[in-house]
Amino acid sequence: MFDQLTRGDIRKMQEEIDHRKLVMRPQILEALKEAKAQGDLSENFEYYAAKRERNMNDSRIRYLEKMIKTAVIIEDTSAEDEVGLNNTVTVRFEDDGSEDTFKLVTSVRVHTLNGVINKDSPLGAAVMGHKKGDRVEVHVNDKVSYFVTITKIEKTTDENEELQRF
Repeated sequence: MFDQLTRGDIRKMQEEIDHRKLVMRPQILEALKEAKAQGDLSENFEYYAAKRERNMNDSRIRYLEKMIKTAVIIEDTSAEDEVGLNNTVTVRFEDDGSEDTFKLVTSVRVHTLNGVINKDSPLGAAVMGHKKGDRVEVHVNDKVSYFVTITKIEKTTDENEELQRF
């Protein structure tokens, strides 16, 4: 399955690739060169650390480039009164009356501890396209589901969201 990404996701990924290639890579190569100059490589921790950092950086670049190459571009626009991508949504849980607020994003920006959830998660998928006041059933699996009511929709952007690090 191909990842669904917005143009903003692609832009942020390209910015990270550029930073890794133009800023980080030269710094890492310089550190590798300096560690190599210290002599005996068999017990040179700095050399192995720099090599590991280079490999991690290059791996991240390859990962991001592959994501961009294979991505399916989706729009992040929605009607003014309905839940869409990059919107911040508040829902009330029917079972206990508690409320929670979260932002709906693509998979590369998920950060559940900060209230940023995937649009394809059970809760995200359930509320997408719905309006304030709608009662929505969230299907966790074939045996478990629950109801929420959308109490607030805020049109927010993706500008300050970071990409998820894998």
